[in-house]
Amino acid sequence: MNKTVYIPLDIEKEGKEYLIQKGYQLKIADNVKKTTLVDDVGNCDAILTRSNAMIDADVIKAGKDLKVIAKYGVGLNNIDVEAATKQGVYVTNTPEANANDVAEHAMSLILNLSKKLMIMDKELRNGNFDIRNIVYSESLEGKTLGIIGLGRIGKLTAKKACDGFNMKVLGYDPHAKHFPEMIKRVDDLKEILQKSDVISLHLPLLESTKHIISTKEFKLMKESAFFINTSRGGTVDELALVEALKSKEIAGAGLDVFEMEPPDTNAELFTLNNIIVTPHSAALSKEGSVKMAVHAAMQIDQVLNGQKPSWPVNTISQYSYTGE
Repeated sequence: MNKTVYIPLDIEKEGKEYLIQKGYQLKIADNVKKTTLVDDVGNCDAILTRSNAMIDADVIKAGKDLKVIAKYGVGLNNIDVEAATKQGVYVTNTPEANANDVAEHAMSLILNLSKKLMIMDKELRNGNFDIRNIVYSESLEGKTLGIIGLGRIGKLTAKKACDGFNMKVLGYDPHAKHFPEMIKRVDDLKEILQKSDVISLHLPLLESTKHIISTKEFKLMKESAFFINTSRGGTVDELALVEALKSKEIAGAGLDVFEMEPPDTNAELFTLNNIIVTPHSAALSKEGSVKMAVHAAMQIDQVLNGQKPSWPVNTISQYSYTGE
């Protein structure tokens, strides 16, 4: 009997074709409601999920035949990894699929803010060519970029800023053992906030990182500073960010992630003119999306054939599934 892979929200055809060519049946849901997930997952051997579907303990328990939950992406906030581990289910993600895309996106937000592109575009469309003599862009060369979180994306962002724009880079990450030569290590969060012209956040959302940037942290930043978040929305207190932008405690912000997703676009955050927002799309280049789909599918095949997956996020003790 063919094994079944459950896909709560559709993915790129390349990922599906990979699984079909390996002989798997696909079960694609028409919505991501919890009741649907619980009802659908019962006879499935694997789940390939995007961030929109909440794979909680109830869903995992309902998947009596589950061997692996493969995340299309990196963040694991929608998967109960502990429940999966207790049930002997591997959880995987795709850390090498789109790190460069997110780093590029972070730099694009920095460039947009420093070059005042939104203002220039809006004013010129309204016939104000003279805006060029009123609002001036800012050079990045010689400015200091402070990166909080030195994983793959943080390091790639640092490299682009240093090599591409001749920026100085400070790095803060208490858990990082190795800092690239281009990054000057800072062991105090307060120091990096005070010294940086641009702050770029690259952290997972954990209990220890929730609202790591809030009122106190914004008050430490330069009034001329830009704040960038392409990591997880919950790492930033959005109400504190709104107040910091309104009171000009910082000059501007670029966000790709929000505390609630989809966000309430009627919220005050979206009325401000010194912020640029994108819909959690930093990782979703055409190329990166295909890689995420294929990398997730590849690891499902590995696990269901009794192999250890390439990028596991949990450890299954005495894993004995042989693919039979």
